Amino acid sequence: MTDIEGEALKLEEVTAGLRLNGVIPGDSVTVIATQWHGREAVELTFRPTVGHLDQRVLYRADEPRLEIARAAGRPFNAPASDFKLAAEAQRIRLAGLFDPMLAVATSDVQPLPHQITAVYGELLPRTPLRFLLADDPGAGKTIMAGLYIKELLLRDDVKRCLIVAPGGLVEQWQDELFLKFGLHFQILTNAMLDANINMNVFDAHPLLIARMDQLSRNEDLKTKLAGTEWDLVVVDEAHRMAAHYFFGKLEKTRRFELGELLGGITRHLLLMTATPHSGIEQDFQLFLTLLDKDRFEGRYRAGVHTVDTSDVMRRMVKEKLLTFEGKPLFPERIAETVPYELTALEQTLYEQVTDYVRQGFDRADRLDGKRKNTVGFALTVLQRRLASSPEAILRSLERRTQRLQRRRTDLVNGTLLQNTWREVAVTIDPSVYDDVDEYTAEELEQVEEELVDSATAAQTIEELDAELAELADLTTLARRVRDSGNDRKWSELSTLLQDEALRFDSAGHPRKLIVFTEHRDTLDYLQRRVGSLLGRTDAVVSIHGAVRRPERRRITEEFTKNPDCQVLIATDAAGEGLNLQAANLMVNYDLPWNPNRIEQRFGRIHRIGQTEVCRLWNLVADHTREGEVFLKLLGKIEEQRRAYGGEVFDVLGEAFEGTPLRTLLLDAIRYGEQPEVRARMHQVIDRQVGEGLPELLKERALASEVLSQADLAQLRQAMDEARARRLQPHYIELAFKEAFTRLGGRLARRERGRFEATNVPAGVRAASTQPIATRYERVTFDLPYVQPDGLVHADLLAPGHPLHDAVLAETAHRLRPALEAGTVVVSAAVTTPHLLVGVVEEVVDGTDTSISRRFSYAFVDSDGTVTDAGPAPYLDAVAAPAGLITDAARRLPWLPTGEEKAVSWLIENRLPGFLAEVQPRRQAELAKVRRQVTDRLTSERDRLYVEATVAGEQERIGQKPKESADSLTRKADELDARLTCRLRRLSLQEQLATRPPRILGAAIVLPLADVVDQVAPDEPLRHAVETTVVERRGVDAVLAHERRLGRRPVEQAHNNPGYDILSLLPDGSTLRIEVKARIEGAEDFFISHNEVLTGRNAAPRYRLALVRVDQRGPEHDQVRYLGDPFATTTFGDFDATGLRGDWTKMWARGTEPF
Repeated sequence: MTDIEGEALKLEEVTAGLRLNGVIPGDSVTVIATQWHGREAVELTFRPTVGHLDQRVLYRADEPRLEIARAAGRPFNAPASDFKLAAEAQRIRLAGLFDPMLAVATSDVQPLPHQITAVYGELLPRTPLRFLLADDPGAGKTIMAGLYIKELLLRDDVKRCLIVAPGGLVEQWQDELFLKFGLHFQILTNAMLDANINMNVFDAHPLLIARMDQLSRNEDLKTKLAGTEWDLVVVDEAHRMAAHYFFGKLEKTRRFELGELLGGITRHLLLMTATPHSGIEQDFQLFLTLLDKDRFEGRYRAGVHTVDTSDVMRRMVKEKLLTFEGKPLFPERIAETVPYELTALEQTLYEQVTDYVRQGFDRADRLDGKRKNTVGFALTVLQRRLASSPEAILRSLERRTQRLQRRRTDLVNGTLLQNTWREVAVTIDPSVYDDVDEYTAEELEQVEEELVDSATAAQTIEELDAELAELADLTTLARRVRDSGNDRKWSELSTLLQDEALRFDSAGHPRKLIVFTEHRDTLDYLQRRVGSLLGRTDAVVSIHGAVRRPERRRITEEFTKNPDCQVLIATDAAGEGLNLQAANLMVNYDLPWNPNRIEQRFGRIHRIGQTEVCRLWNLVADHTREGEVFLKLLGKIEEQRRAYGGEVFDVLGEAFEGTPLRTLLLDAIRYGEQPEVRARMHQVIDRQVGEGLPELLKERALASEVLSQADLAQLRQAMDEARARRLQPHYIELAFKEAFTRLGGRLARRERGRFEATNVPAGVRAASTQPIATRYERVTFDLPYVQPDGLVHADLLAPGHPLHDAVLAETAHRLRPALEAGTVVVSAAVTTPHLLVGVVEEVVDGTDTSISRRFSYAFVDSDGTVTDAGPAPYLDAVAAPAGLITDAARRLPWLPTGEEKAVSWLIENRLPGFLAEVQPRRQAELAKVRRQVTDRLTSERDRLYVEATVAGEQERIGQKPKESADSLTRKADELDARLTCRLRRLSLQEQLATRPPRILGAAIVLPLADVVDQVAPDEPLRHAVETTVVERRGVDAVLAHERRLGRRPVEQAHNNPGYDILSLLPDGSTLRIEVKARIEGAEDFFISHNEVLTGRNAAPRYRLALVRVDQRGPEHDQVRYLGDPFATTTFGDFDATGLRGDWTKMWARGTEPF
């Protein structure tokens, strides 16, 4: 066999362990194994320099291009400045693999403990994700989703993400993702569809937000969507994707079918809702099939099916949420019932309209199903408007009379056929009025207007004439009530609005109040009266379903920010998605018939950021049929609130599982005079609220999670660790400026911390799949400068921003040869020559899915031993001086096998620990899934086989079963096949293994002491050399001071980058301490790039300890601390390795250890 490098080889000479050129273009490979096929071909298994094992078949014709590669594979002759910039671009692009909370560091958010645990404790560790985030309203689920999305984008785990949300929330999603996270999502619009008419619009937009109903109701869009694949789908208000069992038959809403479609085209699926459980367990289990159909297959049977959702769902109760200091995050909330007596005239109107409604119900009972529902819906709304305000009932009666009169005229004139006139205007099934699964509150407002004024039980002209006569009398009476000016309900609201103690806080500042009504007529009526009462029309604003999104945002901003704007009047349609914690007072002018809406309304003000006790007043008319139900209900709720606090509002919807509140109210209206009906109503409320709420709260406590003080202490420590390792904005700035300038871009300094990108080169714009502008008015690298007071918004250039990512990607591409070639540098971090390598480690499962990855830099010594080199060790290094020492370094005898030894050392010593970190949680999760899937599918399969046997027996004796034996057997066989397939996949997912480490670049690092005389005189690194004795004295002195302060200091390894001591405080938090020791009389000291990085990251939990070493002995040494010494420290350019510090000035700034 030849041993001459560069000489062509015979196939017989290709053996395991050999490094070859010519197998793949542009790279050398290491041969792992060979297998001959005859005498003319050999199958080669090999590992390239970068990447995974691969295979090729080589023939005799390939021999001329095969040659032995230089063993080291790198000439180490790249310019150090190119290598450092390429390495820094690579590090920043891979930051998601070493910065554990990169999304937090590069986003304009201050996440709270429960948000951190959700994203980094629940969501990110699960791959692939199938999860339901069900924290209470106002807990900041959008923030959690934004952090999760950005973290996956930064970790290169997600490239295509689809967000599905109710129509009223899509623009809010787009705004928050851009303003808080710098993510550029587009909204699926009709204009976008028209522009992509000849292609699949979903393929063209990798970051997209779509309206839930836009997708669920458009079959063409769903067909296109089904033909795409996504990395992540997020569904907001996911409880709308509901399905139900009716008489044993599964009925799926269109939204549920959309949810099934989405689950089949994405790797990660995140569902979000604050109300996951409607109170019906089997519906909840159906909802969970969107996450895992196998685990929740079939109709839920209590006592047969066991349910454990802890690994697919998280629910945290807002009353239990804490700040990092352990204080309650949400203030108390108190609800008060305000009963009032109707005037005699109001009572007369109430009784007469109620009689009209009751008679209408009686007539409707004789109609067919759909029309009966339509008429019942119209009469129900009429009754609700009667309870709302004199204005609402008057306007409704007038419009109803006008519509029915027009109908009668058309009928008499023959323009409307006798057999079709009764069906006019029926465009929606009103039976879903209180079922928000299929329609939004805005749509329900529209259908109210459409049907309430026209639907009638009259079937002949005579019956219609009789109804019109009755309506005329009621309209006259309603007008008398309205014109009398005696509105008792308004009087109660007026009293509240004039209460000085409520209108102003202790400092005399005006408080803000929100009034919720269900009807537009009442809203307009209240806006006029409140404006008149306060003496200023601009003191009150309103939002309803017809107000478009931009105007809603303007009104919300006015109400939130303008202290003179005190009252907001809103309908439920406007309540969706609004954050109104600027107010802490709320009035339910109309009580909703759906108890979930009480909490949804309360949640508008009881949100993160609310600091005041939240007060709610419910106005209820006494001596009315609905009022009796509400007074009884609210009384029971108050009893439970005194015992259990504000949590009772969170479970109201679930309390009415058996008998919906709407049913109780309708029964009271129709049959309230019957003693047995009233007794049953009281019994239901006693049972479901008085007794049911405590049980629901106990179940909720078991199902929800709570952060203990110990959890918070552990979380604080994790945050300290993450802060110390985070990607510092200053270093992003240095790398970006250098890279951008090299690519031809121009960045001009403007205000403090802010710049103008006056030219973005075409090459940069072409390097991104995201749109990039040719010029940016303002950009910044640090969050405080995004939008200072009075200045225009600046784009935050950080990982995730298209311009930032494109610049670093293009730089990494152009400078890749420098990484591959390697370079020679000088550093004070080593005492003997070392090899510096960038290493990616990865754990995969049996399906070849990546489960966990991490990236780090490591030093490799002559024996192949690997030690951690810190986040960016090359930043502390300078180019090695040209000459004999550097040339000799490139010929070090251990270099040819250094990288391979490093890989072997990592495989033997570090990868087992990495696998051990990942494996336990993953195995526990999969074992639970296996157990539950087996139990559920086996139970359903066996049930179907039994039913098939019974059906077969019925068929044998001539009876016709509900479903044939063949059909039941086929379904059982399908479940059995599904079980086998799922268990096979779970077995593969349980097989975790590590890939071989990948080395992404290498450099030779020479010790500073060997070449210090050849380093430029003005290079700060020259001053990094200090004697071992002085360093030892300094560290010992600081350790002693830390112990005297009651802390537990731990000295770090000699080459630990950034700090020398980690000190544990009594409260569980940590301090990072960098020690600088100098002989008395010294003039300067050296601060390395990485030491500044650590100091800026870890502040305020950081100390720079200065030790003045006295020649008389250790007992005379003096110690001073500085808390945030590098707050304003900057480096002149990217190539700077550190700074020379003025010892005298810094010593003067120091204080006694603290």
